[in-house]
Amino acid sequence: MPRPLHPLLAACALLLWVAGVRAEFVLIGHADNPLPALSREQAEQLYLGRRDALPDGRTAMLVDLPPGNLRDRFYLLLTGKNPAQIRAWWSRQVFSGRALPPREAGSVSEARQWVAANPAAIGYLPADAATDGLKILLRLP
Repeated sequence: MPRPLHPLLAACALLLWVAGVRAEFVLIGHADNPLPALSREQAEQLYLGRRDALPDGRTAMLVDLPPGNLRDRFYLLLTGKNPAQIRAWWSRQVFSGRALPPREAGSVSEARQWVAANPAAIGYLPADAATDGLKILLRLP
């Protein structure tokens, strides 16, 4: 009698999920961005609205991925905050008039294209989605 495939499928699904959870992210900028890199602290300050300028003084144009697992994982890696904490943080920032959240891209591809087209843009992508024409400013394991 043949064995059911359910345990095998479950194991494969678990491996794929773990691989996704352990995704590495890169903070990216336009290829002509003069910054050599961003520190983790600088990136956190930018993505929490505590700072709106890049270290060279230019106004940062930030882009977020659409709501979902990738965005949640990025913020958790960068800030240590879960999705509910990030939403609450940005609600307070907007309500108080201190800052506006990053522009929201519709997809990874749209975020990549937007950063490639805007010299002051900063975004983040899964490391395997970064392409030539973008400058990697920070790697998040």
